[in-house]
Amino acid sequence: MSNLTVAVLAPPDYSKDLGKKGTSSDITFYNLKRGDATVTFIEPTRYPEKLSSLFYAVSISDRIILVVDAINATFGECVLMLQSAGKSQGYLILKNYLGADQIAPLIKGTVLEHYEVIEEDIVGLREKMLEISVKQTGPQKHPAGGKGTVPVDAQFNVKGVGVVVLGFVAGGMIKKHDTLRVLPTEKITQVRSIQKHDDDADSAIAGDRVGLALKNIESEDLDRGSVLTNDPAIKFGTTVTGKAQLVKYWPAALKEGMVLYAGHWMQFLPTRLERSVVENDWRMPVLTLSLEKALVYPPAARVVLHYLEGGKLRVVGFMIAE
Repeated sequence: MSNLTVAVLAPPDYSKDLGKKGTSSDITFYNLKRGDATVTFIEPTRYPEKLSSLFYAVSISDRIILVVDAINATFGECVLMLQSAGKSQGYLILKNYLGADQIAPLIKGTVLEHYEVIEEDIVGLREKMLEISVKQTGPQKHPAGGKGTVPVDAQFNVKGVGVVVLGFVAGGMIKKHDTLRVLPTEKITQVRSIQKHDDDADSAIAGDRVGLALKNIESEDLDRGSVLTNDPAIKFGTTVTGKAQLVKYWPAALKEGMVLYAGHWMQFLPTRLERSVVENDWRMPVLTLSLEKALVYPPAARVVLHYLEGGKLRVVGFMIAE
C-alpha cells in the first residue's frame, strides 16, 4: 500500500468531498482509499490565526493544492511558506475569475512557478490524487527493519490497547515489534501494532500515515513533535547551526536576541537567535539557534523560520541544519 499526503490550502472544509474526515485539531485530516492506493488530505484548520497550523500541514505533505480566490496577504504568506518549505510539487485552482496571467508575476522565481493550474473539479481531483498514489505503488526495496522515523502529531490512551500515537513515516521503514527511541527524551518504546487507514499492517514505509500502539511508554512521555526512530543518524539538540536564506521581502538583517520559531516535521519551537554571521549577503547568514526544548532532525534538515511578532510578514525563510 502506498500513501500520498496532500496539503489543501483552501477555504475551511474544502476537503470534505475529497475524503472521509479523520482527526481534527488545528489541522484536519481527510482520508481516501481505493484498493492499495491511499491519499491523506490535510487542511490547516486554524490558519491564518495560527501560522503553526499552516506550517504543520505543509511540512508533512508530498504535494500541495492551493486554492486562490483572492490576491491578498493570506495568498502571499502561503507562497512564502511553500517556498521556504521547498514544496515544489503542487496544483493551483484559481477562482473568482482570477487568471493564470494575474498570478504568474507573483509566483515567478518561486516553487509555485512550476505548479500545474487545474480546473476546480472535486471528482477529477480525487481521481488525479489516487492515480498519483497508484503510480507510487510497486515493489519497494527496504531493509528488513531499522532506520525508520515517525514524527508524532497526536497521542492518546485506548482502553485495552494502551498508548497509541498518530503520525507519518518520514523515512525508512518500521515494523511490528521494532524498538524505537522516543526523541528528544531518553525513553525507549516498542511497536505493539501498526495500522494504516484503519487496516492492520506488519510494516510501514516512508509516506505512510500510521497509528502505532506502543509498549513500555506512557502518554505523558509523548507529545506532538516527539519523534520515534531507530535511525542512528537522527540528531537532537538545543543548539542548532546552519546556513539560512531569508525571503526576498524580509526588510533587514536578523538581529541576535530575536525570538524566532523553528519548524521541522511536527515541531514548531520558540528559539532565540544566539548568533548571526554575515559574510557577503545579509539574506544568507549563518545562524546559531538556542532552544529550550531540543529540536529533532536528520542531517541537512530544512528548518523553516518564523517570526510571530512581525505583523503581516511572519515567514522569515529557512536554514539547512548542520
